[in-house]
Amino acid sequence: MPTLPGVGIVRIGDVIRPVVFVSSSSTVRTVFLELIPHLLVSILPIYTYDHPILRKRLAPVAEFNEELRQLIADMIETMYNAEGIGLAANQVGRDMAMTVIDISGNEEEREKGIESKPLVLINPVIEAYSDEEESSEEGCLSLPDLRADVVRSKGVQVRYIDPDMKEITMEADGLLARVIQHEVDHLHGRYFIERLSSIRRTMLRRHLLEIKRGEMEADYPLYTGE
Repeated sequence: MPTLPGVGIVRIGDVIRPVVFVSSSSTVRTVFLELIPHLLVSILPIYTYDHPILRKRLAPVAEFNEELRQLIADMIETMYNAEGIGLAANQVGRDMAMTVIDISGNEEEREKGIESKPLVLINPVIEAYSDEEESSEEGCLSLPDLRADVVRSKGVQVRYIDPDMKEITMEADGLLARVIQHEVDHLHGRYFIERLSSIRRTMLRRHLLEIKRGEMEADYPLYTGE
């Protein structure tokens, strides 16, 4: 019977371990990842508006090593802990062109019966955008409690390198295309609010100032510079 492997995280007591999920149409099995049995993961603090790292165009990843694999695992766990569906490396303070994405927790995606697994996009480049656009609400873990409707292309073609150093070209539409565009914006030092009208940005100015001052709280760790 064909299976669909994916990488995820489980907790055993106070220990967090990476796992491989192997699923079929009727069952889901969980197997420990034997390749890196020593790897433990951490929840990283998320950097918020307007830290300089979030304005930076990130450097391409040049080395694929154990440190990179550790960061990938940490970012995935950090994303899950914050109940996010995407996280860029500069959001955890790293100058690396890399993002992790998992839309499987989205209610609409679950209702469609779409199976997915965490995506790791290293040095991603969006090569093509669909002509058709749509508006939908977005939020950002670096902008707590701020949401707004953003117009983006409905579909994209993206080229990236995966953690096994394989170059992949993928077409995506719907929510996945939107998240990819949002995260690639992060890698270029751009917030989604910069795609809003000047009037809408002006209306958000007070909220942004509160975030910058550290006056906003979140249900996940935020970087305080301490």
